[in-house]
Amino acid sequence: MSRLPGDAGGTERRARRPLAVLDPHGLLVLSRTLFTCAEQGEIVRLAMRHVSALGPYNAEAGYLATGDGLSRVPSQNAGAPTVDDARMKELGEADGAVSHPERSWNWAFGLRGVGGLLGYIVVSSRSAPDEQGQFLLSALVGLTSAALSLAATRAPQHDNAGELSRLRAERDTALRQLDTMRSELHLQNTVHETLARVAARGGGEDAITQALYELTGLSARIEDRFGNLRSWAGPDRPEPHPARSSTYQEEMLRQVAREAGPIRVGAWLIALARPRGDILGVLALEDPEATADDHTMFALDHAQRLLAQQLLHMRELTEVGLRLRRQLIDDLLAGTDETNAYARAEALGHDLRRTHYVVVMHWPGSAADDSLARAIEHATAVTAPRPMITRRGDRVVVLTEARPDHDAVHTALAHELGTPDGAIGVSTRCESPDGVPRCYQEALRALEVRQNSRQRSGTTFFDDLGLYRILGPGNDLRELEDFVREWLGRLIDYDAEHDTELVETLSRYFDCGGNYDDAAAALTVHRSTLRYRLQRIREISDRDLADVDTRLNLQVATRVWKIILGGRR
Repeated sequence: MSRLPGDAGGTERRARRPLAVLDPHGLLVLSRTLFTCAEQGEIVRLAMRHVSALGPYNAEAGYLATGDGLSRVPSQNAGAPTVDDARMKELGEADGAVSHPERSWNWAFGLRGVGGLLGYIVVSSRSAPDEQGQFLLSALVGLTSAALSLAATRAPQHDNAGELSRLRAERDTALRQLDTMRSELHLQNTVHETLARVAARGGGEDAITQALYELTGLSARIEDRFGNLRSWAGPDRPEPHPARSSTYQEEMLRQVAREAGPIRVGAWLIALARPRGDILGVLALEDPEATADDHTMFALDHAQRLLAQQLLHMRELTEVGLRLRRQLIDDLLAGTDETNAYARAEALGHDLRRTHYVVVMHWPGSAADDSLARAIEHATAVTAPRPMITRRGDRVVVLTEARPDHDAVHTALAHELGTPDGAIGVSTRCESPDGVPRCYQEALRALEVRQNSRQRSGTTFFDDLGLYRILGPGNDLRELEDFVREWLGRLIDYDAEHDTELVETLSRYFDCGGNYDDAAAALTVHRSTLRYRLQRIREISDRDLADVDTRLNLQVATRVWKIILGGRR
């Protein structure tokens, strides 16, 4: 990596332009007047009158050097003097600051020729001039000094052709400097105006890269801090964009961040968009022939500033949105008014009237920071609509429309976090906001069962818990009713509609340990009648009575139905 050397040659001028464009500050016109003036006092007055044309500056006083010291040049300003003549003598022919009662910046510019000090122009402003202002004031002082020297040579005692030639050379040099400055200012104004239009029109990253390509003629790209391509303008776009290792990317960012401006990395000029010190993006120009000049670097630097502003604005909007979404899901988990919840969700672009699921996740080692929440946000960044995410202690809670796949979410998060040692609990369907607190408890129960099982990592759905749904603490009558409805609902409905006793038959069958003779005797029916009823139970419930887990859940459900629920239908 190396810094790009500047292009000292400037930019070629290819066409004639109006005088106002060639000489925006009037120094070229002024120089003609100064160099044709023969009276030194008038030269100083002309220069003083032109100070205000260069910016927010005032000419407070002008002096000419005489054999007796400094002599104030009379001006058209009839007000009281604001500059102390005694202080001017204390400068000892050097430039320096002088006091002024109303201005914070006051400076005495020395007018010098071959023989030494010719005089002073004292300039004031409410603030110190920037780099351009310093250049313009220095140019005015140089032109005034040259004009004073030229006027002095016109006197018979100083009529020297060699000195006049030298002064003309100084004038030509000053004019060339002014012309160079004019060209640079024109190019800088073009950059400012182009990027200002992009900002005013709300142009995004594509508009910035396109503007930079048009300004420099070099292909431009924007990447995120991880090296993923976000925008490209110009020819030879690589397909696909070459991937870089995370180690190389981080090392490159560190090296570029050490410098104050754009630097060269191979064939690319790299600039970082890092408002407030955070790297939000990378802006780069492709320059394999090393043709970039000062104008190119100026355009790249200003485009980077615009990109940094836009990325910072996007981050702030995202953070506000995330904060509002987290506040909403926190209220939903605790229980909130449905009308208020619907309105807040709609303002965030989320439709709570759709079916949702509550998902609770826990990953060891992610409690100290937001790594799990960030991993979830990254894994769901392309999901439409995006889920709502919040933290509860060392767990992350997600409210999502999409029911997670059995292994897909766990696998994606394991890849993001670098470890599979995490657990996920998923609730049943949630049809309205007032059901979110219940679904949250279901997801917690599913997570708890997963974390206390032999295989502690993975995903557990509350739907699949079976008997474990009612074994945990805090279960109420509604949970028991839901469990019974899940396993016996079809049989209960059939009995109610056809006035049969299939649930009672199944209960007695389990009470007798699955013995046909004992069960038939308890029910006072024939053995063949019992066999027929059990076959109907299999058909109606769509349950396999030979499956061990199914028999266990059905037996528990019949016990709850008979003992706790009183055998009600």
